[in-house]
Parts: sequence; structure tokens; C-alpha cells
Amino acid sequence: MQFVADESVDAPVYKALRDAGYNIFAIVEHHPGITDEEVLQIAYDKSAVLITQDKDFGELTFRMGKPHHGIILLRLSGLPPLQKAGIVISVFEEHKQELPSSFTVILSDFVKIRKG
Repeated sequence: MQFVADESVDAPVYKALRDAGYNIFAIVEHHPGITDEEVLQIAYDKSAVLITQDKDFGELTFRMGKPHHGIILLRLSGLPPLQKAGIVISVFEEHKQELPSSFTVILSDFVKIRKG
């Protein structure tokens, strides 16, 4: 499974995911400054799950009907990046089969997964 990390994702988070063996394409490393629609299209073209901290992707997918292969919205503000990384890795390990084609919201004490 491949993932695309939006520019809003802290570098320690996507780097920790890489270190844990996940295939992460970081927008900031390849296409900094592109629009949310372009980010979503890159993730879709790569058949990747998008990781973001930007709520606008919910609008693009639910209200505007843009296609995706899964979106993970991180709502972990106020936590240090390495703590965020630990939470995200544990959610990935526990729910990896549910992430594709879902809209997942990760909070510090709760995970919500909405299929389709």
C-alpha cells in the first residue's frame, strides 16, 4: 500500500512512517505549493491513500465528489510531532486493512473510519 503525505503533514510523521516500512510519497519533497486538487489527483493516480491535516480534502471528496483511494485526516494538533508519529503508526498497524477507500480521522484518543 502506498501513501501520499500532503504538505500539511509534519516531516517527523511521514519520516517515521517511512522508517516503519511504509511507502510514503511526500508532496513537499516533489511538488511543493501545489493545490489540494492536484495533491488529491496525484494520490489518486498513484492508487495511494492520502495523509493530511487539511480538512479541505473532506470537502473535495464528500461535497464535490472527487475520487480517492482513501484519506487519512490527522487531528492531532498540540501534540509534538514524534507523539503524532507514534499515534499514526499504531493506527496504521491496527487498521491497515480498513484504510484503503475509507475516510479516516485520527484523533489522540479516537479513530473514526468511514468506508466509501
